[in-house]
Amino acid sequence: MPGSIFGEAFRVTTFGESHGKAVGAVVEGVTSGLPLCEADIQKDLDRRRPGQSDVTSPRKESDTVQILSGVFEGKATGTPVALLIWNSDQQPSAYDPIRDVFRPGHADYTYQKKYGIRDHRGSGRASGRETAARVAAGAIARKMLAQKGIEIRAYTLQVGDIRAARLDYAAIDENPARCPDPEAAARMVELIRQAAAEHDSVGGIVECRASGVPAGLGEPVFDKLDADLAKAMLSLGAVKGIEFGAGFAAATMRGSRHNDPITPTGFASNHAGGILGGISSGADIVFRIVVKPTSSIAKEQRTIDTSGRETTVRAEGRHDPCICPRIVPVVEAMAALVLADHLKRQAATEV
Repeated sequence: MPGSIFGEAFRVTTFGESHGKAVGAVVEGVTSGLPLCEADIQKDLDRRRPGQSDVTSPRKESDTVQILSGVFEGKATGTPVALLIWNSDQQPSAYDPIRDVFRPGHADYTYQKKYGIRDHRGSGRASGRETAARVAAGAIARKMLAQKGIEIRAYTLQVGDIRAARLDYAAIDENPARCPDPEAAARMVELIRQAAAEHDSVGGIVECRASGVPAGLGEPVFDKLDADLAKAMLSLGAVKGIEFGAGFAAATMRGSRHNDPITPTGFASNHAGGILGGISSGADIVFRIVVKPTSSIAKEQRTIDTSGRETTVRAEGRHDPCICPRIVPVVEAMAALVLADHLKRQAATEV
């Protein structure tokens, strides 16, 4: 089946295209009685929307969400919650020059091979615009998690070769890079501006931490908690890798160092990233994702057209020169969806 459905006990179906009429989501498994209104969702969408600074896409979208069903008198009814976000600043004509040309690094070529047809207007479902629906659904999951004392924070750890050296949560939303290190953030912003001026793009690393997660979430084989988190993150178009805890650095460590000592008050270290055997340990869940440079760039690149003939392409339209700042709330949303799903699944086993 087409992969637009995510989760089991807490399930999300997203729909819509970048330059279509709207994007949205249907969310099932929302706890009945949960206080819920559009403002709860809007604050997360406002963090994701384009046009926030000169280092993001200049597309102007209010991303105003409408709740169509599943809420009555300010509370979730337990039935599907339908969310709608109208697109208001489409410019599909900007993509006319690439109607019959594939952009290197993008999903144009593979969508054509799979479906025999593609939406060239900003790539349709392959566009980052689709993530607005994920963030809207994730905001509901986040509110459910907050009732359990679970908090999720993501931030830009690295852009290009510039890496944050400190972690100040208060600084994350105070700079355009969404970096927890103000000094590194300033250098990141300059690097992103430089890439944009050169009609190019730059990648980076986003780190996410979930605190307050109880021990025992996850399944021991195929539905491991880290496996589901990995699937959630790798389902984002720009993400090309993920690591938990010490991650790939474990390759240079010995077991005596990598193993987290267990004390009466908890774990003395967290090289495992809060997950052991696919099940949460009670320590903070920590993972990092690699975000590739934006594929759509205005620099001339070699490619082919739909007839297989060699040509060149410059991607027109409005694109982020670095995806990291705007993917931060999306990462939080996807982590929230996974944790809410596993909380629901765990509760079902305890009945």
